[in-house]
Amino acid sequence: MKGMPLLLCVALAAISAGAHAQAWTPQRNVEIVVGSAPGGSNDRTARFVEQMLREHRLVNTTVTVVNRPGGGGNIYLTYVSQRPPDGHTLMIGTPGLLTGHINGSSPFSHADFTAISSLFNDYTVFAVNSAAPIRGGKDLVERVRKDPKSVAIGFATAIGSFQHVAAALMMKAVGGNPRDLKVVAYKGSAEAITNLLGAHIDLVTTAAGNAAPHVAAGRMRVVAAAAPGRLAGSLADVPTWKEQGVDLVWGGWRAIMAPKGLSPAQVEYWEGVLRKATQVPEWKRDLDKNYWSDEFLPSAQFRKELEKDYADMKAVLTDLGLAKQ
Repeated sequence: MKGMPLLLCVALAAISAGAHAQAWTPQRNVEIVVGSAPGGSNDRTARFVEQMLREHRLVNTTVTVVNRPGGGGNIYLTYVSQRPPDGHTLMIGTPGLLTGHINGSSPFSHADFTAISSLFNDYTVFAVNSAAPIRGGKDLVERVRKDPKSVAIGFATAIGSFQHVAAALMMKAVGGNPRDLKVVAYKGSAEAITNLLGAHIDLVTTAAGNAAPHVAAGRMRVVAAAAPGRLAGSLADVPTWKEQGVDLVWGGWRAIMAPKGLSPAQVEYWEGVLRKATQVPEWKRDLDKNYWSDEFLPSAQFRKELEKDYADMKAVLTDLGLAKQ
């Protein structure tokens, strides 16, 4: 009986040591891989995440951003897929991972990677030239119902892209056929907006942050936001599609993903670190500046959303005749 306290202490120490051994932290440099060149929105996201991790000492190792542009995103996806699932490689994930697989332009899908967390949402807006006769969402709906070809819609970066899906979903929501739309794909949102300002097209579907400066300057008018609620800043007066009787909410999430096969401990670590990063004041200020919505999703919930988004996009791309998978 006298030995029991000592045995108990030994047992508790063993349990404590085992629990400690199960904890995981990175042991060397961590890469955040981006599928675009420096300067784009995805690159800015990666560099801001790296900045928050470093400045707030949320990780105990160095973190670097690695740019692997080209191949319609396949170069960076291939690179990440070939890295070991050891928790030292992360990547910026976007809806392009889903659309590329559905339309056959990429062999990779969300199932080929580990979903760690969605960081925020970048909602689509529908914008026209400020001199255009389309004054609001109801005007646009009336036009496309009556004559879909009367509205030339521009977007980036290809037929079947995320912003093309946004236009198609609007058409479906108002009872039209998405294939009837007159669409023009541009290399980037800046090119699409330039053509809108030059009156070469009638409408653009783009991220809110791309339209906001032109709205503030009086050159562009946003007729509807595909957001769950009104946006801020120069877009505060823009009604949502739901306010105008159209059931459409559509945004481009930015997420952190990793090679397939991360352990639960690794996922838990990074999910916790990223949650802390999104709670610092600088994060909120950066979201507001870019018209991004604060919608952090942990791994389990994010995986469910990915499945839903994939099904929704496949349905629309099938309607458009663009689904290959």
